[in-house]
Amino acid sequence: MPSTTALLGDPRLSEASTRLGRPIVKAAVTTAQQAVRDGRIGPGDAVHAALAALPTLAAGLTPVHNATGVVLHTNLGRAPLSRSALEAMTAAGGYTDVELDLSTGRRAPRGRSAMAALREAVPAAEAVHVVNNGAAALALAAVTLAPGREILLSRGEFVEIGDGFRIPELLASCGARIREVGTTNRTRIGDYADAVGPDTGLILKVHPSNFTVSGFTRGVDPGELASLGLPVVVDIGSGLLAPDPALPDEPDAATALRAGATLVTASGDKLLGGPQAGLVLGRAAVVERMRRHPLARALRVDKFTLAALEATLRGPEPPVHAALHMPLPQLRTRTLRLAEDAARRGLDAHVVSCEAVVGGGGAPGIALPSCALSLPENLAGPLRTGEPAVLGRVVRGRLLLDLRCVPQECDSDILAAVLRAAEH
Repeated sequence: MPSTTALLGDPRLSEASTRLGRPIVKAAVTTAQQAVRDGRIGPGDAVHAALAALPTLAAGLTPVHNATGVVLHTNLGRAPLSRSALEAMTAAGGYTDVELDLSTGRRAPRGRSAMAALREAVPAAEAVHVVNNGAAALALAAVTLAPGREILLSRGEFVEIGDGFRIPELLASCGARIREVGTTNRTRIGDYADAVGPDTGLILKVHPSNFTVSGFTRGVDPGELASLGLPVVVDIGSGLLAPDPALPDEPDAATALRAGATLVTASGDKLLGGPQAGLVLGRAAVVERMRRHPLARALRVDKFTLAALEATLRGPEPPVHAALHMPLPQLRTRTLRLAEDAARRGLDAHVVSCEAVVGGGGAPGIALPSCALSLPENLAGPLRTGEPAVLGRVVRGRLLLDLRCVPQECDSDILAAVLRAAEH
């Protein structure tokens, strides 16, 4: 039996210890030694077995090719970051001037260049602030503007977000009281006016970003709500900063602010295509109150989020935007090429028309015309658990791989993964 010391001293495993850490490598060595004891491998194969058992990264997250046709897939981490955002995060991994003015040597406002980029992206905002996610942005607004007071909220906007969390319960946990206004399908300005009282702290408008109510409906826009003379907070959710013709019904921050909203809150890892973050945009005095609230310190973002957010705002087109606006002919050409290559190797592969969706609490009801590589259903498991992992969706007994969210330079990786899966 090779000793632990001898195995860990092998140059290949020694290098792995430097890269992954000794505990991870030692666990792989222990597994290999047990295989020797069980007679499954010979003593001379222990090093190879240990190397084969090592993960690619020290972290447990597994990179996945998203071929589901869901652009913002919550279970896959929503928005993939652009190359410039990833490079910015790498640069932020060391010491940075996140709170230091190098020209004077004095302390400086935290993340000032990222905040400047956000202000430039939404000129209608007098000031901006960033917290760790969209729910945190809304919570900070509530605890700043309506502690122990009422928040007026339309019954049709009592939204449940991911994992069972509900907006009214989130606000109540911040010490606010929710005053229901109107009905599920129709709420008028008069309903809000009748509900206003001395205890009213703010009026909240929540975009139902993960469902739609259609038919006999009516709502009140931020401009009308602003006429009541109270702070109006608009939670647009999805992080769309400006109107997008491809998403005509999706509210955006610039329009809500120009209409008269006091504050707009949004997520950074949805339609903006950046890191997980909560964006706060609005009137300078209110944003400053939020920034100085004690809870703001608990919700502060780190240097990696600031770096990735700024690179997303200033850099090239984020992958989410590219996926949403990918021309169908380009997507069909890529998919057809993969289908032909797979078919030449004897696989049952062809191209089918389908629909993609925005997902992730953005633009519900919007279907994106798309196409997919259709394969036998039994390839779904091997692809999902392979290296690299490829996730598609099964529809009527066929596995569909939609390349909309797969970078074009990775098409060959998809083909290789499909061929390996077919060998199992």
